[in-house]
Amino acid sequence: MSPAADEPTPATQLYRHRPETVAVDRGSGPAVVFSHGTLMDRTMFEPQLEALAGDYRTVAYDHRARTEHAHEPYDLDDLVGDCRTLIDAKDIDSCVLAGMSMGGFMALRFALAHPEVLDGLVLIDSMATPHTEAERNEYGGLIDQARADGVSPDLTELVSHILFGETSVAERPALVEHWRNRWRSYPGEAVYHEVRSWLHRPGVEDRLSEIDVPTLVLHGEEDAAIDPDRAAPMVESLPDARMERVPAAGHSSNLENPEAANAAISEFLDDVY
Repeated sequence: MSPAADEPTPATQLYRHRPETVAVDRGSGPAVVFSHGTLMDRTMFEPQLEALAGDYRTVAYDHRARTEHAHEPYDLDDLVGDCRTLIDAKDIDSCVLAGMSMGGFMALRFALAHPEVLDGLVLIDSMATPHTEAERNEYGGLIDQARADGVSPDLTELVSHILFGETSVAERPALVEHWRNRWRSYPGEAVYHEVRSWLHRPGVEDRLSEIDVPTLVLHGEEDAAIDPDRAAPMVESLPDARMERVPAAGHSSNLENPEAANAAISEFLDDVY
């Protein structure tokens, strides 16, 4: 799907020539770049930017689904190209790349394609293996519904139990309702292409030995979308990886329990830099 390197897409041009419209850039020092998950946006990393910008240059950016190019088909390779284009546009020589869920799928592929600009990885509620056929059918049905009818209140209620842990649903209602309202504002077509960008991806589990940078695998203990046990083999296969489980948090663990997530990320960055 991706065009040749000398044929940049309009979306890639957005990351090259208008990076300020898709990214927030705070602090100075070694760079940490944050890549969000499906249905989320760069604001999901606000707790990390606030905690880390005193010691690091922190950049969080929006993927195509949250931009003017949301209605165009694309895949994870396109998102890898966008990330590299943004990093170059920001004059970042190297960074730790932190990706949540879809952002982690992209980050693993980025590490394989562009190891020369990578100091480390933080993989948040993500995995190296493909989704199962049952999951593909389930998610495929949901995005077909969103494409046809828009993002309904019933759909956002269902999704909130996928993207948030039960502790957050019960005890952090304002957080969950903020994102439910956000999701209802999305065009169904944008959601469709966002999920399609990764839904049928092949795994990269057979290539993890090539990713020889320090890696933190951060995973919510209540993750209903990707059980923590599905990420554990990734830790064993990566040459330099460790796993931290985030208590009282689900699939959006860095947002649901930022204190625990920030502590783990800060310790990891201290080791890398």
